Amino acid sequence: MNFDETVKFIKEKVNTIPRIAIILGSGLGSLSDDIDNKICISYKDIPNFPISTVPGHKGELIFGTLDSIPIVAMNGRFHYYEGYSLEEVTYPIRIFKLLGVETIILTNAAGGINLNFSKGDLMIIEDQLSFFAESVLRGPNLSEFGERFIDMSDVYTKEYIEILKPIMKKITGKCLTGVYAYMKGPTYETPAEIRALRTLGADAVGMSTVPEAVVARHSGLKCVGITCITNMASGIINEKLSHEDVKETALKAETNFKQVIKEFIKKIN
Repeated sequence: MNFDETVKFIKEKVNTIPRIAIILGSGLGSLSDDIDNKICISYKDIPNFPISTVPGHKGELIFGTLDSIPIVAMNGRFHYYEGYSLEEVTYPIRIFKLLGVETIILTNAAGGINLNFSKGDLMIIEDQLSFFAESVLRGPNLSEFGERFIDMSDVYTKEYIEILKPIMKKITGKCLTGVYAYMKGPTYETPAEIRALRTLGADAVGMSTVPEAVVARHSGLKCVGITCITNMASGIINEKLSHEDVKETALKAETNFKQVIKEFIKKIN
C-alpha cells in the first residue's frame, strides 16, 4: 500500500486537515448535506483508494465544517463482501492517521438482536464481537502505526461513550448501549446464527465497522461507534430482510442521528 502517494494527493487538495473523521454507513449519508465549505473528492480520483459499490454509499471524501467545526467525512465505506481485502477496507483509517486525524466516528446500519430494541433506534457501541472473521491485522505488522499485539479492552473510547450517553438521552429520549457483532456478509444472518450471537452477548449485527475499529485502535486513534437499528435481525420478527428497507429506516432516523453527531463533536472539539 502506497500510503505516501495518497496522503500527498489529499494534502494538495485541501488546506486544513481536521482532527475528526466520520464514516457514514448505509442510509446515513445525508449528514453530508449539512457540511459547509465543502471540498469533495471522489474515491475514484484518490490514488490507491477502493471504490464503493454498495447502493446508498456515494463514494466521496468530504472536507468541510459541521456547525463550524472542521471535519472530514467518508460518504460511503468499503466492505469485505465487496471483494476487497481487509487491508483495502481499512485503508482510509491508515490515511486519516497519517493526515493527523485524532478521532474516528464510525456509524453503521445494523440488525437488532436485543429484543428491547426497535427499528430506528440509535445504539452506542460499547464493545464488539468478530469471532467468525479473519483479523485485519493478520500478516506483517505495520510498526509505523502500532505494536504487533494490541490491547482490545478499550476499542471504543470510554470517555467518549460517557459523553455520548446524555446526548443520546436528550435527543432520542433513551440511551441504548450494546455489543455490535461483525459478520462478513453479504447474506443476512440465519435465525440460528442470530440465536447464537444473542447467546454470545450481541445486541446488534452488521457487516462493517469492526475492521475499521481494530485498525483505529492499532493506529492509536480515539474511536466512537453509533449504530442505527434499521431492522430486527432474522428470526426475531416474521418479515423478509432487504437493503432497501435498511436505507428507508436509516432515512427516517436521520434527524436524530444528525443531532447526536453534531452535539457530540461540539463536546469533543
